[in-house]
Amino acid sequence: MIVYFSATGNSKYAAERIASALNEKAMSIEEGCYDITLEDGECFGIVTPTHWWALPIPMREYLQKLRLHRHGKHYVFIASTYGTTVGCSGEEARHLLRDNGIHLSAVYSIKMPDNWTVTFNLSNKEKVARQNEAAEKNINKTIAKILDRKKGCFITMRTPYAFHKYTDKVFAKVRMTKNLYVENSCNGCGLCAAKCPVKAIEIKDGKPVWVKERCALCFRCLHHCPQFAIQFWNGATKKHGQYTNPNVKIIE
Repeated sequence: MIVYFSATGNSKYAAERIASALNEKAMSIEEGCYDITLEDGECFGIVTPTHWWALPIPMREYLQKLRLHRHGKHYVFIASTYGTTVGCSGEEARHLLRDNGIHLSAVYSIKMPDNWTVTFNLSNKEKVARQNEAAEKNINKTIAKILDRKKGCFITMRTPYAFHKYTDKVFAKVRMTKNLYVENSCNGCGLCAAKCPVKAIEIKDGKPVWVKERCALCFRCLHHCPQFAIQFWNGATKKHGQYTNPNVKIIE
């Protein structure tokens, strides 16, 4: 089985590609798959984005709850998708899984377009298409190693595990929901509230309202808003466009 978290489709697409190559099933962690039984020789893979040099909040919480019931030997791996760096996401996953008695066989990284449009401009569709073409090659290389059941660390652009203590403190401030706002173009469709992975949004008086002090800041709401009405802090996201992976439909 391959489990994944995905806000804008990159990790979902990578997970589905890997699962297809392994003749396995890809499942979102939002389906609540916390108890998993592995038979002898089976693979178990985790595909996750990198958020602020570490694991996304939903994936972090999932790995803390995950229970693997195993019979025999298995190949367990994690693949972190990233735009600029995987940070310490792989090492963080290793620590969280080890606390639950689960040991990783391999750690991978897959470079894909970065949806953090506070910084990165994804409005140039041709440039984004080239990034996704390059991502195909990255996915193929990762799949080849997984099929060979390579063991070890196969990631690039990482940071020391201890670094996450600093980035977590900064991220806690950045992901305060007061940093998000809704423009008048909002039509009250409710998609953002229905699909928020941490249930931080509710529709009140026909408009989305953040009901939690912090969210996962995955930008699913921003990138999937049909009116592009949800923006972040200084408005840089407005000029940098929206992004969803062209190969998958992340929100049904």
